[in-house]
Amino acid sequence: MNDQPSLKQFLDEMSSYSDSTAAGDNTARSAAPPIGQVLEIAGSGSRVVMDAARLNELQDHPDASIAMSGQVGSQVKMKVAGSWLVANVRTLRAGDEGGTVIANVDFLGEGQQNSSGAMTGFRRGVTRYPIPGAMVLPVSTDDMRAIFAADDSPHVEIGTVYPTEDIRGTLYVDPMLSKHFAILGSTGTGKSTAVALILHRISLLSPEGHIVMIDPHGEYSAAFKSCGELFNVDNLQLPYWLLNFEEHCEVLLTTQGAERQRDADILAKILLAARTKGKNVEQYGKVTVDSPIPYLLTDLNQILVGEMGKLDRAGDTTPYQRLKNKLDEIRADPRYNFMFSGMLVSDTMGSFIAKLFRLPSHGRPISIVDVSGVPSEVTSVVVSVLARMVFDYAIWSRTEAQRPLLLVCEEAHRYVPKDETSGGQAVRKILERIAKEGRKYGVSLGLITQRPSDLAEGVLSQCGTIISMRLNNDRDQACVRAAMPEGARGFLDAIPALRNRECIVCGEGVAIPIRVRFDDLEPEKRPASSDPSFAASWRETGDEEGIIQRTVRRWRGHGR
Repeated sequence: MNDQPSLKQFLDEMSSYSDSTAAGDNTARSAAPPIGQVLEIAGSGSRVVMDAARLNELQDHPDASIAMSGQVGSQVKMKVAGSWLVANVRTLRAGDEGGTVIANVDFLGEGQQNSSGAMTGFRRGVTRYPIPGAMVLPVSTDDMRAIFAADDSPHVEIGTVYPTEDIRGTLYVDPMLSKHFAILGSTGTGKSTAVALILHRISLLSPEGHIVMIDPHGEYSAAFKSCGELFNVDNLQLPYWLLNFEEHCEVLLTTQGAERQRDADILAKILLAARTKGKNVEQYGKVTVDSPIPYLLTDLNQILVGEMGKLDRAGDTTPYQRLKNKLDEIRADPRYNFMFSGMLVSDTMGSFIAKLFRLPSHGRPISIVDVSGVPSEVTSVVVSVLARMVFDYAIWSRTEAQRPLLLVCEEAHRYVPKDETSGGQAVRKILERIAKEGRKYGVSLGLITQRPSDLAEGVLSQCGTIISMRLNNDRDQACVRAAMPEGARGFLDAIPALRNRECIVCGEGVAIPIRVRFDDLEPEKRPASSDPSFAASWRETGDEEGIIQRTVRRWRGHGR
């Protein structure tokens, strides 16, 4: 600091600043006095030194943005030629000189200076950097309006930019969806309501959209009953023959290692025979075990029994018997009726795709697929089939008029875990492929999770827009910090201190990283995810016997 110009001397030299403002001089740079000067410049950020007394004075300023000046997470600006360079305050510490504060700042972007000195036409990125000694000024609310002014690109408003009261935080739909997005937040921070709010706003903007949401807890049906189609085990009617070979293996094979490979070879042979047994199968050309061609479960069983009968007495029929037992078990289990039912043999692939992907949407652009009633053994397979159908449809419809699809996956860490040995491998592979290649085919992926540290790193890093609510776990915070761009570091430090229904948004979907307070959502549009009140509920009594009887009935009937 000793070889730098004295901050006090610098501020004294700016004493004519207020006089020029009062005289109406158009070169006056702000309605608020300078608060410091640039100390050191680096590529992505720099250090500035500020006057602590001046910052304390500004805390009573009527402009909320100016009153926040110098605080962590606030913005400051610097004059460079005919532009205003805006930076975000990341860290603060006491300076070597008494009454000074040293701040590390990250550059966000620049705006043009009009004839009155105000900021206009803000854009991300920096073309020219300031030099050490350039003065630092607070960012006013008018500047904030210029920074966050939405352009003509399709966008949705989700809340209010912190710390202002009326500046709207917007998400640009095309950049956000084309490069995937993730919504992160610990339990109880308002994550589900935030998801519902964003999807409602997108649905209002695009009433003929095509959105498929995987809902593992059955909480979003209440939020979208007026503008979406709701599917569960009672009406999903997912044909078993849509499963590819790998998904068939996850459902029907129970062994591991060498035995599993032998069972898989047998399954591949009988599955191909069942798919090619149809009368008009030659119309499809080359048929493989993965081809989504209808076949009868009875045919599969007969072919299996026939293959087992070909073996002589010395042959080992154990693998065949294992497959037959599993097949019989699934056909007899009523929990699997939504998938393995005799009613699902006709070729309903076209109508299933139209209904699930909302083609046409008829003003109801979102499908909520409630998998809470699906047996846990096949949940990952069901999600895998739905995700693969989205991706495969996009691939094979490339020569048609494009209909981009959005797949939203709640509790994403269950399907794409960091540990490659846990969870279903089929669903992991397809979601990873969508994350890496979906943009080329018009498929967008929205990941929602409370444990980003348990999510596969490769998938999270593919998300161009990250919306992070409060995260209480250090590992989760570190994971998000690694996935976010460099310029958002100052905002990331605020993640543990965010209030409920507040978030940090950075990436392709916003002009610059922002901290947003979400709008209130109408009660009828909120998901059924509110926490029960122990204190209130434990003061109530009555009808316990009836509650137990009704609960046991639903329990035994699997919700029916």
